[in-house]
Amino acid sequence: MEQPKTTAQTAEIPGMPLTLDGSFMLHQMFRVRWTAWRSLGSSDRKHALTQAGAMFAAMENNKEEPTGLFSLLGHKGDMMIVHFRKTIDELNHAELTVARSELNEYLEPTTSYLSVVELGLYEASVKLYTELTAKGLQHGTPEWNREVEAELVKQRQAAAPRLWPEIPQRRYLCFYPMNKFRGETKNWYGEPIRERQRMMREHGMIGRHYAGRVTQIIS
Repeated sequence: MEQPKTTAQTAEIPGMPLTLDGSFMLHQMFRVRWTAWRSLGSSDRKHALTQAGAMFAAMENNKEEPTGLFSLLGHKGDMMIVHFRKTIDELNHAELTVARSELNEYLEPTTSYLSVVELGLYEASVKLYTELTAKGLQHGTPEWNREVEAELVKQRQAAAPRLWPEIPQRRYLCFYPMNKFRGETKNWYGEPIRERQRMMREHGMIGRHYAGRVTQIIS
């Protein structure tokens, strides 16, 4: 039999979950200008590939701020480059490094996607908000903010590998942009935070079935 909820469990709490930000990311997608590439002599092609190989090897070997190069399937391009960096400036430097390469003369950008790794702390937020409300603390007060900051420090330490991930050593990458807006009448953010917490928990439990087989990075 389901136990009745306590006053603390039903009390109104802030609707915005705490979040953590990590690596800045840039996805770059290109189409090869095949006609121009094929018109090159073999020595020129070899020179461009040698330079590009050295450039990408140096980027990929930087474990702190890695870059990955992938062959792109489908009609949207031929190759995709994914950069992880700790700052926007470093991300801009990576983009310019590719742009200044000899190989770039034979690449046509098709699209790009700038983002930041983000973790929404629904479970921790609802638990913390409920505890603070039960103590009689008011949202936005210095006492409330101190408790929130202490929780964020703890969560940042625990989530560091997910906030600053390495590019997984896997053969395939699936990238897709999405959001949780579903129109004016079905807006994810219009749901109470406890209901969003429940749905996120269910979503996470499904994902656990693929642990070790799929690495998910949310940005």
